[in-house]
Amino acid sequence: MIDPRILRDDPDRVRASQRKRGASESAVDDALAADKARREAIATFENLRAEQKKMGKQVAQAKGEEKAALLAQVKELAAAVKEAEAAQVVAEESWATALKAIPNLTAEETPAGGEDDFVLIETVGEIPTFDFEPRDHVELGRMLGAIDLERGAKVSGSRFYFLTGVGAELEFALINLAMEQAREAGFTQVIAPALVRPEAMAGTGFLDQVDDGVYRIEGDDLYLVGTSEVPMAAYHSDEILDAASLPLRYAAFSSCFRKEAGSAGKDTKGIIRVHQFEKVEMFVYTTLEESYAEHARLLAWEKAFLDKLELAYRVIDVAAGDLGPSAARKFDCEAWIPTQGKYRELTSASNCTEFQARRLDIRQRASTGSTTGTATAPVATLNGTLTAITRAIVAILETHQQADGSIRVPKALQKWLGREVLTPIAG
Repeated sequence: MIDPRILRDDPDRVRASQRKRGASESAVDDALAADKARREAIATFENLRAEQKKMGKQVAQAKGEEKAALLAQVKELAAAVKEAEAAQVVAEESWATALKAIPNLTAEETPAGGEDDFVLIETVGEIPTFDFEPRDHVELGRMLGAIDLERGAKVSGSRFYFLTGVGAELEFALINLAMEQAREAGFTQVIAPALVRPEAMAGTGFLDQVDDGVYRIEGDDLYLVGTSEVPMAAYHSDEILDAASLPLRYAAFSSCFRKEAGSAGKDTKGIIRVHQFEKVEMFVYTTLEESYAEHARLLAWEKAFLDKLELAYRVIDVAAGDLGPSAARKFDCEAWIPTQGKYRELTSASNCTEFQARRLDIRQRASTGSTTGTATAPVATLNGTLTAITRAIVAILETHQQADGSIRVPKALQKWLGREVLTPIAG
C-alpha cells in the first residue's frame, strides 16, 4: 500500500498518479474520508476510556448512595466504551480497505496513458531477414519434434502443450543459462512454490486479479501463482531485515499459471499465450533510495540475457495505465517475432518501491545515529524476468531458423544443448 503520510500531506500527488493510470480519483477522497473517520473513532474511544478510568477511581472512593449512582453511570459508560471500541474496529477496517484500493504511486518518469502510450527507450540488434519464406514456431516445432500442441489440447485443453525432444532440451538449456548468469551476478538461486496463501496474493497486489487471471484451488485456501514474484515477495513477510544485508537478490524458478481470461481469439496458435509455463524471476529487497539504481541493474541483466540469445529486441518504458497495481515504473524488453512482424514482450522489470513491503510488513533495521538504538522502515521490492521459457523458445526458433527448418543454436546455449544446430526430424 502507499505511504499514508503522502495521502494525508500531499493528496494531489496521489490524484495525479491516479490520473496517469486512468484510474478514479474518487478513491483518494474515499481514503481521506475513511482516515478522518478512523481518527475520530479512535479519539472517541480513547476519550470514553479515559472517562471510564477516571470514574472507576471515583467509585473506589465513594460510599453509600453516591457509590450506587456512580456504579449506574459506570455501567452506562462501559456500554458506550464497548460500542466505541467496535466502531473503531469497523473504522480501522474501512480505512485499510480504502487505502488498499489505491495502487502504487507512479514514478515521475512513468509515461501517462494506456498500453499504446509507452515510450521507446532503445532498440537492440538487427531485425532478421530471410531469403526464404520464414516458418512460424508452430511449424518449426512440429518439424523438430519439439512442440506437441495436439496432444497438449487432448490431455489438458486449449492453450496447453507438450515440449518434447529438443523442445524440452531447450527449456532446460534456457533455465541453466539463466541460473548461471544469476549466480555469477550474485543472486541466490531458489526453487519457489507455485501455490501460495491469500496473504501472499494480497500482499503483492495480485488478489484483485483473481477473477481475470489467477487460478484458485477450490476447497483449499490456496492460489496458483502467475509468477514467482508472489512467493518471493512473501518470503520475508513479517520480518525485520538488517540494512547491512541489503540488497538481497534471489533468482527463483517456478511453474507459472494464468487463466488468460479476456484473451479469447488472441494468440490461440502456438505457445505465446498459454496457461502454464516456467520462468526464472529475479527478485530483490533493497532500500527505497537504492531501488532506482537497482531497477536499472535488473534491466541490464535482462538485456544481457537476451543478447546471449542473439535476439533483436526493443526496450520500452511502460505507460502508467498498463502497470500492475504494485509497480511504480516498469521496463519491458520485447523481442522481434519474424512471422508476426512485431515485437512481443519477453521480459519485464518493475520497481514496486515500498508498496508490497508495507502490505507484507517487511522492514529494515538501521541505526538512527542516536543513543536510543535503532529505527525501522519498509524496504523496497523489485522484480525482473530473466527468462519466460515459452516465449523465449518462440523467439529463438523463429529468429534463428534456416531454409531447411533447422535452427542455429545461439553460442551461449550450445554448451547446454551439446550442438550448434537443431535438425528437423520431419519434413
